[in-house]
Amino acid sequence: MPEINSAVASLLQSSNTYFLLMGAIMVFAMHAGFAFLEVGTVRHKNQVNALVKIITDFAVSCIAYFFIGYWIAYDVTFFSSAAELSANNGYDLVKFFFLVTFAAAIPAIISGGIAERAKFYPFLIASALIVAVVYPFFEGIVWNGNYGLQDKLKELTGQPFHDFAGSVVVHAMGGWLALVGVLLLGLRHGRIKDKRLVAFAPSNIPFLALGTWVLCIGWFGFNVMSAQAVEGISGLVAINSLMAMVGGIIAALIFGKNDPGFIHNGPLAGLVAVCAGSDIMHPTGSLFVGLIAGWLFVKLFTLLQRTQKIDDVLGVWPLHGLCGAWGGIAAGIFGLEALGGLGGVSFTAQLIGTVAGILVALVGGFIIYASISKILGLRLSQEQEFQGADLSIHNIGSINHD
Repeated sequence: MPEINSAVASLLQSSNTYFLLMGAIMVFAMHAGFAFLEVGTVRHKNQVNALVKIITDFAVSCIAYFFIGYWIAYDVTFFSSAAELSANNGYDLVKFFFLVTFAAAIPAIISGGIAERAKFYPFLIASALIVAVVYPFFEGIVWNGNYGLQDKLKELTGQPFHDFAGSVVVHAMGGWLALVGVLLLGLRHGRIKDKRLVAFAPSNIPFLALGTWVLCIGWFGFNVMSAQAVEGISGLVAINSLMAMVGGIIAALIFGKNDPGFIHNGPLAGLVAVCAGSDIMHPTGSLFVGLIAGWLFVKLFTLLQRTQKIDDVLGVWPLHGLCGAWGGIAAGIFGLEALGGLGGVSFTAQLIGTVAGILVALVGGFIIYASISKILGLRLSQEQEFQGADLSIHNIGSINHD
């Protein structure tokens, strides 16, 4: 019997490691989705820059999170022998791999908002600082109980802040950080002609659509694998993700009036919003969450196109910032037993946790971006912006016509 129990325990541990590894790979693949979503949205002269930003942001995020961020969030370092690190089939290492794909999503989100006029290296440095300090500070509070704030929230409201897969921890954080960068950068040159705002059309709808499809597929790893163990797998999470996704599509189709840009961002709005409560909501509730998120994105992105104060190229603030905040609050509504959910959640706790995440993003983002702006500057020159980031920064365009 001891041998059998040992074999079962070993099998379970290896299964958990494999399960989380597959989740890490799926979320890692989502970064290709971020890249092509941005490539398809920005103008041709900025496509190479979009691709380079996403992959280099991932690299610096991985280093920053490995040496600093993961330590801040979970009080875990990797300064031990390979023999110790590989214990339990290397589960702890795979857990880091999974969570660093979440952390690196923050700069990938920000990249879409500050596109077409941002300097390359200053924002790369900002990405490293955000993933090293700002993001793990709030991540540790929510997902590791750091500083006892979750316990205090439970004492106050009866429940801690619930964010199963990161509507607030990842998406709202990324969206509100992006807003700070967008505000500091200002409008792209050419947006105002004859005292009227001009919208730049997406450069490549097929690439934009490809980005959405890759993100949607990877998102099921993002949400379902957030259980982080085989025994935690829940078909409820998968179906809730599915229903919120299609709700976002339907809302974007109706309110976006057949616009392909809206339609392909609709599912992402729904998926952003469902992350927080995907493990506790009823599928019908998730459908409503997705419908509202899709409507929210269309209306607010349209509003942004009419203001001279915010030039958010991909609409990452409404998509991730506001839909992520909606998702954090929605978990406290549709997660209640009275609305068919599993319960164990408080609307008040969700509201407080969501606002706290926004404040951390705004304060942390302002400190980092304002500091870098004074030291290195954040924006390309007018001539560089007119020429395009591809030629100005990378000395090559996306297409060779020779």
